[in-house]
Amino acid sequence: MPKRNIFISVGTHPQQFDRLLAEADRISAKNKDLQFFAQIGNSEYEPKNFGFARFLEEKEYVERFKKSDLIIAHGGAGTIINALELNKPLIVVPRLKKFKEHTDDHQLDLAKVLEKNGKCLAVYEIERLENAINNSKDKKYEMSSEKEGIIKKIKDFIEKEGRK
Repeated sequence: MPKRNIFISVGTHPQQFDRLLAEADRISAKNKDLQFFAQIGNSEYEPKNFGFARFLEEKEYVERFKKSDLIIAHGGAGTIINALELNKPLIVVPRLKKFKEHTDDHQLDLAKVLEKNGKCLAVYEIERLENAINNSKDKKYEMSSEKEGIIKKIKDFIEKEGRK
């Protein structure tokens, strides 16, 4: 059985997202049928059981997206839009203020809206990431005819949050 290729993107936000990377590392150590690669940004945690880069050039980023069987993303709009445009199974793990991963919890709100609309699996408690990975196997989240509407909703949400 071929390995499942999983790409993790934590974006370019200046704060760390160690919580996601450490849990993915734990999962990777015990699941040899999962092949992770992460763009870890400004996180302090460096995975021990899979490859990573702090930042990727756009060409490599797009290539990793295309080759992946699953995308695990922070709640950043750009990453989410890329996954939906490529019809990739998507797990969103929002950065949370209480863990000093962001300045507010707007990613939590975005994840809830996307999950409610059937566009992703959302993980609100990091201990549930492995279960979400297992449940994502046959999922496809696509924009299809809703593409412009979804992009508009995401952009409107970002603008509204920026005005707070």
